[in-house]
Amino acid sequence: MNDKPVFDYPLFAMGFRAFFALAGLSALALIALWNAMSKGALHIDNYYPATVWHGHEMLLGYSTAVIAGFLLTAVRNWTGVQTVTPDQLASLSFLWIYGRVTPFYSELLPDVLIAMIDVAFLPALAYFVSKPMLKTGQLKNQIFTLLLLAMALANALLHAEILGVSESGAMAGLNLVLAIIVMMILVIAGRVFPFFTERGLSGVICIRNPGLDVAAIVVSLAVFLGLAFDISATLLTTVAVAAVVLNVMRVSGWYNPRIWYVPLLWVLYVGYGWLILGFVLVALAAYALIPLALALHAFTVGGIGILTLGMMARVALGHTGRALKASNMMALAFVLINLAALFRVLFPALLPAWYSGFVMVSTYSWLAAFSLFALSYASILTQPRIDGEAG
Repeated sequence: MNDKPVFDYPLFAMGFRAFFALAGLSALALIALWNAMSKGALHIDNYYPATVWHGHEMLLGYSTAVIAGFLLTAVRNWTGVQTVTPDQLASLSFLWIYGRVTPFYSELLPDVLIAMIDVAFLPALAYFVSKPMLKTGQLKNQIFTLLLLAMALANALLHAEILGVSESGAMAGLNLVLAIIVMMILVIAGRVFPFFTERGLSGVICIRNPGLDVAAIVVSLAVFLGLAFDISATLLTTVAVAAVVLNVMRVSGWYNPRIWYVPLLWVLYVGYGWLILGFVLVALAAYALIPLALALHAFTVGGIGILTLGMMARVALGHTGRALKASNMMALAFVLINLAALFRVLFPALLPAWYSGFVMVSTYSWLAAFSLFALSYASILTQPRIDGEAG
């Protein structure tokens, strides 16, 4: 009997390879499509309303691909048990791809089928993530399984409105997904930032404070709950300011000025800084000083965009046997992704009359950053480890 996998290629050797490749390509394709659609240069029949499609694909498309790649790889490290075989990884990858493609065939496929394909991905990912942890008794890390299932429920809430099952839910579902992704990032940051900093800077010891970690995450979640339940401006501002203070205190325990000489480190800290700025902007939006959309884009383009690019760059190097040093091309990509956030969030807040021009610059900065990532990491993700080891 031949047990050799059908998809016996380096791309499917570990979760980060396939899903970081998909994330990089989707970051280019989805934003290029959205740019053309928003300008009226391209019209494609779509299962989703246009603005819902953009939010859905960046959160439940791009961001979920990064999360899948990270968790499938991290759980294998935590447990020592393989999360997916090459064929299972390929199947999971195709399921993710189908979720991106089928909405454009809404005239040919039943809406229910499109929804089922999209909703199925996160529970499937949760299954493969949870299985090794259950086998090894690592119940603490099952928080990630619960977060994935919560994202799946939020996604189902979005589809319920589109299918006519409920009168509202699409925007609530998207906002819930955003909140869960930010919470997941905050949890992961507490685990990897100190580790990456100590590995990247010799002689540095980061201060870990589990109580502060919990407080920062809980108060950050409270900000999103406050937005969801439309609490008073005074209370929302109070909670947002508390989130700023607690997260600054948390990061200060890990921070060392030498990170600015290491692009793979400073990109992560700057990305976290955008999340903190998002809470500042929520406080301003509570009193209608800026549009809430700018605060939300601080979390997405700034926090999620920058942190995911930095994490993909670092994880892929480490797990392919390469030196943990960003190339000049990737250092430039880190600068460009920050420019994308600046032109999408801060400059429109200061000069709203120039909003359209700023969004255009942001779009092209984002596309340039991920083009550099695609060029830099195509061979890294698709070729065997350089040290000859498995993975």
